[in-house]
Amino acid sequence: QVHLVESGGGSVHTGGSLRLSCAASGSSASRNCMGWFRQAPGKEREGVAGIVTGDGRTYYTGSVKGRFTISQDNAKNTVYLQMNSLKPEDTAMYYCATSSGGYCYPAKEAYFYWGQGTQVTVSS
Repeated sequence: QVHLVESGGGSVHTGGSLRLSCAASGSSASRNCMGWFRQAPGKEREGVAGIVTGDGRTYYTGSVKGRFTISQDNAKNTVYLQMNSLKPEDTAMYYCATSSGGYCYPAKEAYFYWGQGTQVTVSS
């Protein structure tokens, strides 16, 4: 069992920045991968970024490459998502999730434990 708590969401204007945090507890065996996902109203949940907790390799989906950075602090069992140059289309509920798999690309079907989410709103 893994428990995830996201924080750091909020409202910003276009071009602003936010840093999301995801604190994890529970089975480390289920946390080989940690990822960030988002879901806008009326849309499917989509992957944003993933990280291999063992060696720090990272994966990003196309829409956020160069603007978002996923990182981790293993001592705190926490994963971060630094979001820069935010756009209105980044507005969504952002979720943290974990996977025990070996490939950490943020495909939602591969992730099993999910947090409750934190809202990000970007206004123009």
